[in-house]
Amino acid sequence: QVQLVESGEGLVQAGGSLRLSCAASGLAFRRYLMAWFRQAPGKEREFVAVIWSDSRTYGADSVKGRFTISRDNAKNTVYLQMNSLTPEDTADYYCAATVDRPTSIGFVSAPDSYEYWGQGTQVIVAS
Repeated sequence: QVQLVESGEGLVQAGGSLRLSCAASGLAFRRYLMAWFRQAPGKEREFVAVIWSDSRTYGADSVKGRFTISRDNAKNTVYLQMNSLTPEDTADYYCAATVDRPTSIGFVSAPDSYEYWGQGTQVIVAS
């Protein structure tokens, strides 16, 4: 049974930092590309960043230069380091997994491309 468990939720002041973690089990982690999405109240789920099995990364324009995705294959864990947070970053953050394969940016940015999802972790950025 595949499980993705996020942690690191919190309330931070604007300009602050937070690191989210997602621990995976029940899958061959090294063979999966991992992504972070977020969903703010009343809005659709939004792509944040992705990391391929070879550790290449890609991030949404809204987070480039502020957020960094990384992975530790020995720990079956993917991270999202978030710096210079703004109130617009307030959302529930979800990690997702799909088998790595030749893909397009459009594919990895779409929630429907992912088979497995975590339960989400809440991030609130106060102004």
